[in-house]
Amino acid sequence: MTDRSFVEDNHISSARMRTLSLSLTEEQLRLPIGNMWTVYSVFAHIAFWDLRVMQILEKTKQKGELVAPEIDVAANDILNTLFLAIPPRLASQIAFQTAEALDGMLDIFPEDLLEQVHSRQKRWVFRALHRNAHLDRIETALKAR
Repeated sequence: MTDRSFVEDNHISSARMRTLSLSLTEEQLRLPIGNMWTVYSVFAHIAFWDLRVMQILEKTKQKGELVAPEIDVAANDILNTLFLAIPPRLASQIAFQTAEALDGMLDIFPEDLLEQVHSRQKRWVFRALHRNAHLDRIETALKAR
């Protein structure tokens, strides 16, 4: 895999998430954004999917080939109920801490295995694509207030 632009992009998105998260008040973290979602539950959502990728990387590295159990997309809506049970500040902290940990894993992940992961799902490597889409949504909702 010769395109390593994901490294910088992922780190930028993690830093963006950290900065945004730490700048928000409790009230802003609780701001509703869409059907049953809040700013902080979106942070928890990002953390969940970053944790999913971390699990894929760990299992892939252990086995020496891609291991990626399927997860139904409906998990987002099901998990949102649990995300909303997490204290807002904690949800945002988990999100940026997980993002930073995943970035570190991806930075040094074996190239041959990274190619397998990327071939299966580009967004598992280019995490900034997922994170930035949600961070844009959060920032838009905050500006609308």
